[in-house]
Amino acid sequence: MILALDTSTAACTAALFGADGSLLARADEVIGRGHAERLVPMIAEMLAGRTADQILVGCGPGSFTGLRVGIAAAHGMAIGWGASLAGFSSLALLAASAPATSGTLAAAMAGGHGELFIQEYDAELTPVGPLMNLPPAMAAKKVAADLVVGSGAAALVDARGWGEALGLLPSAAKLFSLPEPLRSLRPSPVYARAPDARPKAA
Repeated sequence: MILALDTSTAACTAALFGADGSLLARADEVIGRGHAERLVPMIAEMLAGRTADQILVGCGPGSFTGLRVGIAAAHGMAIGWGASLAGFSSLALLAASAPATSGTLAAAMAGGHGELFIQEYDAELTPVGPLMNLPPAMAAKKVAADLVVGSGAAALVDARGWGEALGLLPSAAKLFSLPEPLRSLRPSPVYARAPDARPKAA
């Protein structure tokens, strides 16, 4: 079995798949904070005593704390079960959770200091252009997709004055909608911006 999980946003989401990619179980909870307390019990309820042979974990970008919780849990389970471990793009998962479109769409996730994590994708969910971390006003000048999804969608569309915003959260159940390269990443955090904490000068 294959276990997928993502804790990059206010959602705590996990899904269990068969070896052929068929969805066996899913859990999606909007919890804000508290991923550390909810993630492992959620997965235990889903597995019901079983273990997974493969684990895929969302690597961000997203919440610093949320990412660390999910990736640490995935590493621990992989070691305990002897399972293989890989990462996937949390922004791509967010894009995959959107309604199907024939054109490009943008995934926009609220980050720190009022900035947004943004990535545009084509209809096959292949990234178009670079991963960006920008304030809405600057992002408005760079994002061409009409449809914008995610917790930062409304801020971006408002700053642009046009387009459609859908305030979606990612669902691990959409894992196999991602192109294979976006779900075979190194299982380590993609922060997309520098941490707030700075080391003290010597």
